[in-house]
Amino acid sequence: QVQLVESGGGLVQPGGSLRLSCAASGSIFSIDDMGWYRQSPGKQRELAAVISSGGRTTYADSVQGRFTISRVNAKNTVYLQMNSLKSDDTTIYSCHARIRRKVATNWRIYWGQGTQVPISS
Repeated sequence: QVQLVESGGGLVQPGGSLRLSCAASGSIFSIDDMGWYRQSPGKQRELAAVISSGGRTTYADSVQGRFTISRVNAKNTVYLQMNSLKSDDTTIYSCHARIRRKVATNWRIYWGQGTQVPISS
């Protein structure tokens, strides 16, 4: 089995910073893209940021310049550093990863459980 476990969410004030972490564990052969999606009630899920296994990054326009995604391949972990947070950033953030298990030949998308990032003054 493969699990993605997120951490780092919590209440933050507008203008503040927060770092989310997501660690993949289990019978992992290889990890391709890792990233973060976010979704607020009544809204479509949107990709916030994604990073390839080689370190290439892509950001949503809404977070470009404020968020930084990074990963440590040796730890199977992806991070999302969020700076200059706005009230619009209040939502649930979920990490995802494209993973090939040791006993499989295909790739699958796995999801974390989601972590709440409330922003309030």
